[in-house]
Amino acid sequence: MRYRPISPDLLVAELTELITERDRRWTRVAVDGAGDGPRLLAGSLVEPLRVRGRAALHVSARDFLRPASLRFERGRHDPDERYLSWLDANALRREVLSPLEPDGSGAVLPALWDAERDRATRLPRTALAAGGVLLVDGEFLLGAGLPFDLAVHLWLSPGALRRRLPEDEAWALPAFARYEDEVNPAGLADLVVRADDPRHPAVREG
Repeated sequence: MRYRPISPDLLVAELTELITERDRRWTRVAVDGAGDGPRLLAGSLVEPLRVRGRAALHVSARDFLRPASLRFERGRHDPDERYLSWLDANALRREVLSPLEPDGSGAVLPALWDAERDRATRLPRTALAAGGVLLVDGEFLLGAGLPFDLAVHLWLSPGALRRRLPEDEAWALPAFARYEDEVNPAGLADLVVRADDPRHPAVREG
């Protein structure tokens, strides 16, 4: 498998070009991966897209987690639960992705649940203008049938994953190994970025 080294700025520029080539009423983009990388990359795309005349809305899947009573039903450190059921995928589909179907309303709920306070965010819906781009960052986004129009996967080697996860989340490593084995997100993504060193990413070719 060949990877082409690229600077972080050029990666953003190439992704912006890839997204703006899509001729859709709205374009729903997944930025999938572990740690902070997906959130940072999705956030860095907002302004370049706006410069290109495309309204952009950045939503984090972390704001669509299930309440603590459901997430931690088997304890706070169960990797299988994190992999299978922490994300409220139905809510993400209903409140964020489905409104951006070609015949949808365009009104997106930017956040549903504050996981730290364990309560609803109660935010109003945001209307995304026609031609706009939705950027959703998070982990385990691929392979669950969520209707994204473009998927970017930030791939980490096992060693890099151990380094990039906070120490208090090391218990989740088996969840990411299971995702790799069962879903093969790199095989589903439209673009794969090797992100072991965020200062020196590389894009998969072919």
